[in-house]
Amino acid sequence: MARLDKKRQENLEPKRLTKAINEIENLGYVIEAKCENHIQFLYKGCTVTYFPYSGWASGRSINDGRGLKNLLKQLENKNA
Repeated sequence: MARLDKKRQENLEPKRLTKAINEIENLGYVIEAKCENHIQFLYKGCTVTYFPYSGWASGRSINDGRGLKNLLKQLENKNA
């Protein structure tokens, strides 16, 4: 399904992508794959995919959900 506001997505997506990469790497995880609309990294031996524009995170080792803060909370809690 196409986005309704593509200009907004084109403006926000690179900023959100950069922020997500920095935050995840600050927790000690290595970004394994980076595309223009998503990133992937390993967590507990499983691949986690994060889409920065929509905020959706998915993977076997996390609870799927929306929002970078929610993803970071999961990574921090299980990292400790």
